[in-house]
Amino acid sequence: MTQTNDHPRLTRLAINEEGFVFDPQTGESFTVNASGSLIMKALAQGKSDEVTAQTLAEEYDINPQDAHSDFLDFVEQLRLYRLI
Repeated sequence: MTQTNDHPRLTRLAINEEGFVFDPQTGESFTVNASGSLIMKALAQGKSDEVTAQTLAEEYDINPQDAHSDFLDFVEQLRLYRLI
């Protein structure tokens, strides 16, 4: 199955393992926690919302409904910062 990337700005961001995020085009930088980093990387790779939320649930051993809710909350923050 081919994945598409609906979030081109995310693909240009540099995200390191400590959660430091840098946008080389604008010079903006910020930090995210480990779950935020997981979400941003998954979206940049073109993974679906459902797959990303499931990965979050598995990685942090939380129920899928909570993972999906956390995912949606974080995505809303990305929208507010115009990252997606």
